[in-house]
Amino acid sequence: MNQGRHAFVSGVSSGIGLSIAQTLLEGGWQVTGISRRAPEIAHPGLRHLPADLMDVDALSAALACVGPVDAIIHAAGVLRVGHLGQLDSENGRTMWQLHVVAAEQIINGLVGSMIDGGRVVLIGSRTAAGSAGKSQYAASKAAMVGMARSWAAELASRRICVNVVAPAATDTPMLRDPGRAGVQPKLPPMGRLVTPEEIAATVAFLLTDGARSITGQQIIVCGGSSL
Repeated sequence: MNQGRHAFVSGVSSGIGLSIAQTLLEGGWQVTGISRRAPEIAHPGLRHLPADLMDVDALSAALACVGPVDAIIHAAGVLRVGHLGQLDSENGRTMWQLHVVAAEQIINGLVGSMIDGGRVVLIGSRTAAGSAGKSQYAASKAAMVGMARSWAAELASRRICVNVVAPAATDTPMLRDPGRAGVQPKLPPMGRLVTPEEIAATVAFLLTDGARSITGQQIIVCGGSSL
């Protein structure tokens, strides 16, 4: 059913982005993935564009090679932690650049060639509502929600749906980054971490016909953490 449909996915080298790319490829999608490192995927439907999303010029050059798309998923992300009084402004700039500026550049650059009825999904975070030690991260992820809702309103006439999938603590390499040692993840009430495959499955659902009336929403996948 998805044969020939084309998705652009950022952050495909690991974690949630890698899982999304794998899920879509298994579902018959053609995937153009962007990341600094090539993903460990051997699949004829994958085209990898090596680029640093922090580099505006490099990202612009890569986007020029993408072509028309049916779906755009911005999954690239980074987490840096810090408590008030000890915040590192460079960490804040890094997260804002990757989560907000790169998202803006990607969607702005590709939406003009997107088919009517296409889908945009941003990978946010339950932390967007606020969390001790993660104020800079929360701010960048909260900005994603504001952008997504604004874009959803602008694109509704083209039947393009724009949504945010917001996980709680997910079992990815980012969770084990030494840079977050000062703020450890909390295990959700279900007793286990969210898996990248679960986030990928949620994203894949948002690309189906069954989700064509869902737009401007933040879908939280948290294992009960929000309860």
